[in-house]
Amino acid sequence: MAALTSITPNPASSSSVYSNFRTSPLTLSSQITADCSCLLSVRSGLASKQRLASRNRRCLIIRSAATKPAKSPAEEDWKVKRELLLEKRVRSVDAKEAFRLQKENNFVILDVRPEAEFKEAHPAGAVNIQIYRLIKEWTAWDIARRAAFAFFGIFSGTEENPEFMQSVESNFGKDAKIIVACTTGGTMKPSQNLPEGQQSRSLIAAYLLVLNGYKNVFHLEGGLYTWFKEGLPSESEE
Repeated sequence: MAALTSITPNPASSSSVYSNFRTSPLTLSSQITADCSCLLSVRSGLASKQRLASRNRRCLIIRSAATKPAKSPAEEDWKVKRELLLEKRVRSVDAKEAFRLQKENNFVILDVRPEAEFKEAHPAGAVNIQIYRLIKEWTAWDIARRAAFAFFGIFSGTEENPEFMQSVESNFGKDAKIIVACTTGGTMKPSQNLPEGQQSRSLIAAYLLVLNGYKNVFHLEGGLYTWFKEGLPSESEE
C-alpha cells in the first residue's frame, strides 16, 4: 500500500452537511490526479436532495508518497538522444565490422543486457554492465511499478540501473574504444515507418556515454541477435 503523506479536506464543505450524512446513503468515488494524488468524494445518495448536491459533498485529497522521481537522462526524449548521437558522430557498425574492430583495433564490446542474458551467451571478451536491472527497492513508487508490470503479466519488471555510469567509469577511461551492444540494437537511420529511427538499450547507453564525455563510442547495428546469427565468437558463463 502506498504511504500517505497528507489528507486535506475540501474547504468548500460546511458543517451543515454532517447531519445529512448521518441519515443518507453515501456514495464514494475516487479519482487519480496528474500528480499521483487520490481525490475521494463522498456524496449523499438521496435523489430528493439533489438540490443540495453542491453542498452535500466532502472531498479528501490524499497525497501519496508513490510519486515518480524526476526524469533521468536515460528517460530523455528519443529525438533529443538521437540528435546528440548524430552530433557526436556515434557510428553504427554491423556484427562483422564490430568483430574486426574488436580484434584489430582494441575495441571493447560493452554488453548492456541484463546479467542473466549475458551469462547465457555473449561475444567473447565482452564486458557486461546492465543499463536496466530488476526492480530492487520497495518504496511506494517501486511497489506501484511492480503492480503495473504484474497487470500485464510481467513479474520481473526492470528499472534503470542507477550505478550504470559509475560502473562504466570504473572500467573504462574517457578515451576507451567502446562498441555498445544489446539484443536488437535499434537504429539511428530514418525509414518510411520510422522517420527518426528506433531507440534501444544500446543507443540509450551510447547516449549516456557521450553525454558523460566518452569520445570513441560505436553502436552495434542489428544487435547481438545478428552477432550470434553470423556465428561470431561467443561464450557462456553457465
